[in-house]
Amino acid sequence: MMSRFANILISWYDKNKRDLPWRHTRNPYLIWISEIILQQTRVAQGYDYYQRFVQRFPDVYTLAEAHEDEVMKCWQGLGYYSRARNLHAAAKSMAEAGGFPDTYEGVRALKGVGEYTAAAICSFAYELPYAVVDGNVYRVLSRWLGIDTPIDSTIGKKQFAEAASELLDRDRPSLYNQAIMEFGALQCTPSAPRCTDCPLSDSCMALQQGKVDDLPVKQHKTKVTNRYFNYIYVRMGAYTYLNKRTGNDIWRNLYEFPLIETDEDITEKPELLFTKIEEVFGKTTFHGEEHDVLSRGNHRVLRLVKQGVKHVLSHRVIYANFYELVLPEETYPMKGFQRVPIKELHKFAVPNLVSQFFSLILEPNL
Repeated sequence: MMSRFANILISWYDKNKRDLPWRHTRNPYLIWISEIILQQTRVAQGYDYYQRFVQRFPDVYTLAEAHEDEVMKCWQGLGYYSRARNLHAAAKSMAEAGGFPDTYEGVRALKGVGEYTAAAICSFAYELPYAVVDGNVYRVLSRWLGIDTPIDSTIGKKQFAEAASELLDRDRPSLYNQAIMEFGALQCTPSAPRCTDCPLSDSCMALQQGKVDDLPVKQHKTKVTNRYFNYIYVRMGAYTYLNKRTGNDIWRNLYEFPLIETDEDITEKPELLFTKIEEVFGKTTFHGEEHDVLSRGNHRVLRLVKQGVKHVLSHRVIYANFYELVLPEETYPMKGFQRVPIKELHKFAVPNLVSQFFSLILEPNL
């Protein structure tokens, strides 16, 4: 059964595979970059990022020597930015060790590399017999074998890992792993799978039992929380302020405009917003005198640029309001923020949400 299953998948792959650049190399570095990019990114989106990334950083040593801000800028728009930070850290460790590891244990020890990624790199680059188990593989195996054990349970993960290892074509691990993942991506898709022209339809348990739409099974649903962001674009003539995110929150080491996060949307509560802005910025100094940041007498210098911009992440939904705050160019630097020329904003790596703000208010000036 194993050889028939593998032969069918490989035959299907030979006729239907997509022509992708990382499939034409045995270079473990290039394969590693492609696998990290595709962890949370569709091929259509990741293709151009891969091309640009490996052109700028063609090997471990080039990536290791780069400044983190440049690495993050090259990654901008892909999301899940911990991937870029882990790539950079792993490249530094490999450069110090003398190059890319050539064993499963060595690859698995790289920062940000899990069992799936290690198996993919080792099979594609070195033809080592390790079975990949990603979302596509879970789906193909659960349907073909009729396994309804939740894929996100401890028992399920073990069961699927054992099944994947048993079915692996150990003489052709690279070809087999590519084939089963591509089959899941193009044929045995999450919705509307192509069962009518599937070469495995005669032996697919889910199809025979009418359970195709029910498999694979997940036991946990992701809890989604709402967050409310209020971004303040401070315009001081040709200058503005940026802040670099730190800590363990989202978008670590990316730049953004000064941010006020609230527990609810406060668009209809301007006085509350004014109070919070004063707490963040305090007093500003210009012409040698201190002034409230929001007022010149009774004149407000804050305007709402866009309200209620919805930005969806995997575990949270952000509702953002964009504001512009105009101050004199001679305003003294505010503590905790980086004063930068507006014309140089394009050099900074920012989250997609902040990039939207750029397009709303800044592009004519860049």
